[in-house]
Amino acid sequence: MDRPTSASEPVLRIEEDRWIEEASRGDLQAFEKLYRTYSGRIYALCLRLAGDAGLAEDLTQDAFVRAWQRIGRFERRSRFFTWLFRLTVNLAIDRIRWETRRSGLESSDEEMERHPAPPRGFTTEGRIDLERAIGALPPGARVVFVLHDVEGYKHEEIAEMTGIAVGTSKAQLHRARRLLRERLQ
Repeated sequence: MDRPTSASEPVLRIEEDRWIEEASRGDLQAFEKLYRTYSGRIYALCLRLAGDAGLAEDLTQDAFVRAWQRIGRFERRSRFFTWLFRLTVNLAIDRIRWETRRSGLESSDEEMERHPAPPRGFTTEGRIDLERAIGALPPGARVVFVLHDVEGYKHEEIAEMTGIAVGTSKAQLHRARRLLRERLQ
């Protein structure tokens, strides 16, 4: 989950520790620095999980509001981004479940048919098409695919985060890969 370190990483960690300490005492400017540092990565995660730019923006804002409310409880057993990432994933999963139930959508393969098939190739447009294809996956398959294949979580961790069985996680991943393969061919 943590990225490889760069030469500037130790400086960022020292700054980050100071910002966390100040934010936990109510310093909004310190929290804003954390927001500026991580909002792009959190938005990208939310976009992959939600498959919708508007919902991803809402989720990003909700994640940072929740982080602000809970930063005093951050125990520093992990990196701040790891904590923020998990908080965001849990929030996104809950919201996606709610949105799915509210709209009455069924997680079916037919959902993919509502989106035009992307053209072939591995150009920049191809990467964008892959992102669109991921976004078009049924919610359960999309969440498991992003957590497993994009973020590197194990099925046991995904099951714990999402509240599904390990076997369901594996089945959803298989389904997501099959749908993506069909869509991108």
